[in-house]
Amino acid sequence: MTMKKRTTTNSNVQLAPDRLVPVSLEAEAPLDCPLCPRLVAYREANDVAHPDWFNAPVPSFGDAKARLLIVGLAPGVQGANRTGRPFTGDFAGDLLYGTLLEFGFARGTYQARPDDGLTLTGAMITNAVRCVPPQNKPTPAEAKNCLGFLKARIGALPDLEIILALGRIAHDAVLSARGVKKSAATFAHGAEHDIGSGLRLFDSYHCSRYNTNTRRLTPEMFHSVFAEIRKRIDG
Repeated sequence: MTMKKRTTTNSNVQLAPDRLVPVSLEAEAPLDCPLCPRLVAYREANDVAHPDWFNAPVPSFGDAKARLLIVGLAPGVQGANRTGRPFTGDFAGDLLYGTLLEFGFARGTYQARPDDGLTLTGAMITNAVRCVPPQNKPTPAEAKNCLGFLKARIGALPDLEIILALGRIAHDAVLSARGVKKSAATFAHGAEHDIGSGLRLFDSYHCSRYNTNTRRLTPEMFHSVFAEIRKRIDG
């Protein structure tokens, strides 16, 4: 069962789909965000076809005291766009949430739905682009339109130490949000970068079905990145 989009009665606070973490609207796109006409049209078309889906900018999910922020590309049409929780309901979430549980960044059982009771511990998940794009391909202009939300999301986490970018688009978005030149931090799986103010950026190939099916990303490769992050945080 999917969860319908809604806001709290406080106009300055939006309740994330897990119903646990109120987040500032400065760090989260409003549910009727008008910034990207193409994405608005696609969102509205999905709402007509599937009125029981979330069909709105997907809020971040996790711990307000996160030391790790995971940045994905964008919601999947039948994943987060349907369920209202990042990486929930599609193949990528199986690998991501399983890995978070294995490395102590989550508690509970992932059952691919927003009411499964799963919670994140010391981690938060967001997306570089908050609305689902057609063919899962946002345009550069759409990614740029969402930069303000990502910058605010990063700034709203006082204990943040590490950002993990899943894929090049997320990597580039983090650099832009931090004001770091792309030439100063080249994307590569397993790479680590200093992005200022004590923050470290780690890179991984995106945990998509395509990447795992083609073995561009194996579970072992993904786990190795999280093992290094866990060691850094614990150290």
